[in-house]
Amino acid sequence: MGKVLTAADIAGYQRHGYHFPTRVLSREEARHYRSRLETYEASSGGPIAPRMRQKVHLLFTWAAELVRHPRILDAVEDVIGPDILCWTSNFFIKEPQTPDYVSWHQDGTYWGLSSSDVVSAWVALADAPVESGAMRFWPGSHKMEQLPHNDTFHEHNLLTRGQEIAVDVPENEGISVPLAAGEMSLHHVLLVHGSGPNTTNDRRIGLVMRFIPPHVAQTKTTDSATLVRGVDRFGHFDLEPAPKSDLDAAAVAAHQDAVTRKIKTLYSGTDRQDFRA
Repeated sequence: MGKVLTAADIAGYQRHGYHFPTRVLSREEARHYRSRLETYEASSGGPIAPRMRQKVHLLFTWAAELVRHPRILDAVEDVIGPDILCWTSNFFIKEPQTPDYVSWHQDGTYWGLSSSDVVSAWVALADAPVESGAMRFWPGSHKMEQLPHNDTFHEHNLLTRGQEIAVDVPENEGISVPLAAGEMSLHHVLLVHGSGPNTTNDRRIGLVMRFIPPHVAQTKTTDSATLVRGVDRFGHFDLEPAPKSDLDAAAVAAHQDAVTRKIKTLYSGTDRQDFRA
């Protein structure tokens, strides 16, 4: 029995590569965090910029709260243990009635991490029904290890390279992952997943956080991460500071450094210099 997940939940995660849903925020808390995001967007003249969607917990105090939220971390601890680094966080936002999608893929294809001991925690800040372009999982696909991908750089694909898995996914085996605002799904770094367009009249707003135990290392370059629980006995990553206030000078500098490293990792072998979405 874990802190949040039952023994059956943990066994299901290990067998299928995912677990959902887990209520980690009340609907009121989810509305609060959505409001913090959208208040910033209103002040800046439009949707949060692609670069700022990455490592967002280094820029905003409310996002820093989320990556340290006790209930989120309790569920993550049930999967990867008590010492936890947040390697990154980023928003996946689909505007209403738009063609943006996420192709079938595995998360870690270009991440350069030394181990598959990585869990993605996807928290809905708005309701994410099937019609909004909710995620779809291919159960058990995490057991196939790393699979080849093709880069498409398609303009409506929200992934960094528009990467898509180079094997046929049996669509009838995919399951939809609808979430209510404040609910979370967990999925393994090798689980094949994707999502379709948002056909509703509301935004689909998800904050995904990638958590690793400290024994995991970066193999491509010098990297950084945020210690959110426990201790780091390995020192593979430069540890990132929490913002003292939203967008303060030190936070902006730390974010710039971390995102520059991330771009080098994710776009290695290409001529890309910044995030597309």
